[in-house]
Amino acid sequence: MNWLGGSLARRVAAPAMTLLLLGLPASAVAQDGRDSLVVGVQRFGVWVPMRDGVRLSADLWLPDSTGRHPTIVLRTPYIKTPQFRRYGLAAYVRAGFAVMVQDTRGRGDSEGEFDFYFPEGRDGYDTIEWIARQPWSSGLVGMDGGSYLAGVQWLAARERPPSLACMVPTAPSGRIFDEVPYLGGAFRAEWALPWLNDVSGRVSQGAQNAYVDWRRIATHSPLLTADDAFGRRMPLYRAFLLHDTLDEYWSRIQLTDRDMARIDVPSLTVTGWFDGDQIGALYYWDLIERRGTLADRTRLIIGPWTHAMTYLGGAERVGAFELGKEAIIDIQAERIAFFASCLRPGGPRFERPRVRVFVTGANRWVEADRYPLPEVRERALYLRSDGSANGGAGGGRLEWSAPGRERPDSFTYDPTNPVPSMDVALDHRSVESRPDVLVYSSEPLTEPVDVVGRVFVELHASTDARDTDFTAKLLDVYPDGRSVLLGPAAAGVKRARYREGYERQVPLAPGSVERYRIELYDVGHRFLPGHRIRLQVSSSAFPFVDANRNTGLPVATDTTWTTARQTIWHDAERPSRILLPVLPPDPRLPR
Repeated sequence: MNWLGGSLARRVAAPAMTLLLLGLPASAVAQDGRDSLVVGVQRFGVWVPMRDGVRLSADLWLPDSTGRHPTIVLRTPYIKTPQFRRYGLAAYVRAGFAVMVQDTRGRGDSEGEFDFYFPEGRDGYDTIEWIARQPWSSGLVGMDGGSYLAGVQWLAARERPPSLACMVPTAPSGRIFDEVPYLGGAFRAEWALPWLNDVSGRVSQGAQNAYVDWRRIATHSPLLTADDAFGRRMPLYRAFLLHDTLDEYWSRIQLTDRDMARIDVPSLTVTGWFDGDQIGALYYWDLIERRGTLADRTRLIIGPWTHAMTYLGGAERVGAFELGKEAIIDIQAERIAFFASCLRPGGPRFERPRVRVFVTGANRWVEADRYPLPEVRERALYLRSDGSANGGAGGGRLEWSAPGRERPDSFTYDPTNPVPSMDVALDHRSVESRPDVLVYSSEPLTEPVDVVGRVFVELHASTDARDTDFTAKLLDVYPDGRSVLLGPAAAGVKRARYREGYERQVPLAPGSVERYRIELYDVGHRFLPGHRIRLQVSSSAFPFVDANRNTGLPVATDTTWTTARQTIWHDAERPSRILLPVLPPDPRLPR
């Protein structure tokens, strides 16, 4: 089995992008402009009781030892001790806020057992109400933090603690089968194993991830016992795999429209076009927009940022994209202004546009009252070829006109030799020479095309297998040939058994032509004149998601493999296409 030849071995050995999901890297430090971290009065190891008798440990900073202060709380599974500096929280204390950083249940100094997001709603409620009763508290509490620390905010808000006045969820995860631990129904072992190892025990175990033989992990079978091969039995890893539909296990932490109808907390949502947890952040935003009554209490910022940048405020360059100084904002000042507006009665209003999104390529911010932007119109680019779209040198085309009679494209997917995944915002030409990657490109553009919003691919496809995956990527092809990936994920994926929804698994009838709707999530990008729009289609993106074995057997325990012959149809009766949210010429974006 040719599991790990060439570049794939290097990718598996260092899954760096995944390790950012649900936590900022240790090197990420928010700078508040002052050298000294000595501020106010500090109290370490403060015990906060939960309703079941478990005590959670927190560190507390107060602007002074007298008076009552509005409080900002961060709840983390990543050990509270370094977070005050990592998140630049001295700026909050200098601005007059009390700050509490708490180890979540079962982590750091806190009692109990860590259980992912499942207890965080109740624990968040109990923490907020305990704070409000303290003599140093004004009774108003805000929540802050990025990634996992943002997800816990939404779970606490669902419990409706009376003292929660506002929150700033930055890059929260929130879509169970389209983010972590599954994406498009495909399991994300590359995320699950190192992340769950990191939060095993009470202190961080993440340094161990550097010593793991990913080559051996990748070839391990069955997937259910890969934790043993990794070096540690992880009950949550196995529970995630065994709960392979969107069942009651997951519904405890998957917010719904009904949940959002009960949440009235002002919020500032922050995410990035290249943020792996953009998927969850905009899931919560969609719930807000569908409710329709929170416009005056909610704000959204989408920058040209990776996961860590969402909390730190950006950089002039991300991967292959030159963004300029416009891409950097003082995000800490934004958070302070937002908290001042909701934690201080009679304080200054948060006078900011409701929605701000940065369009890469144009390198400008767009302000709006809603997101998705109301001016956007969906346009279809159709997959076209004479049956020879295999690889970048093939004949695959993207055209605005619908196809007529055309030959389909076919390739063989071998799960023992999957297409290697690569990080976002990088040149992906290295995989375009493979015959199991179909490549469709537009002609060089003669005018800009601004794509702002959610992108979907609709494939009409058949296979000779009982189950398989189809993957897709949207790329910007530069005049020099660079093929740069857009979006927050290494690929959009749809596992065939979930084509009718994540609540149940439906086997394929080999040979039947099915319609697959693959989400590529949200993009804010200008395709410049002379550039081309490109779509890659394949059946794997490993190790970003596990390689589908094509058998249709339970993923957790399957130990067999089979190749699959895949066919992509694109004719008048079965038009395959990519659906782009195109922003008409807009004075906010100079041409």
